[in-house]
Amino acid sequence: MSDWPYALTFGAFFLLALARGSATYWAGRALRYGGQRTRLAQHLDRPAVHRAEAVVGRFGAPAVAVSFLTIGFQTAVNAAAGALRMPWWRYVPGVVVGALFWAAIYTTIGFAVLAAWFGDHPWPWVIGGVAAILVVVGVTWLVRRRRAAREGDGQPA
Repeated sequence: MSDWPYALTFGAFFLLALARGSATYWAGRALRYGGQRTRLAQHLDRPAVHRAEAVVGRFGAPAVAVSFLTIGFQTAVNAAAGALRMPWWRYVPGVVVGALFWAAIYTTIGFAVLAAWFGDHPWPWVIGGVAAILVVVGVTWLVRRRRAAREGDGQPA
């Protein structure tokens, strides 16, 4: 069996982890920004919160990278980095290294499990490829349909 499925899967897992981590970071920032306009704002402006922001801003990238070696904790760390307004330029190295960790672990261990289950049979790859294509086509169709419906109602797209 050739190595291209491993490289392709590693790349896909890396991009997926990078996108998920970044989206969680931005969701944390959005929640923090929205919280500034509520009663929560008095709690966000405490000195302890400002100190936490300074620590995350200074040392947060290694914490972000290491969080990808855990299950579940990575979401909390990425959201906290956003909520604590960790500078983007400090966050990016951590999320890139963490996504590399995550992709390496899931590609190696994941492929070892698949190889144990299926051996060198090509059918899992064919079925997985067809399923991925169907998902992409289905999502594209759904997005276009909703966009067309909005334009038909006179709402901006």
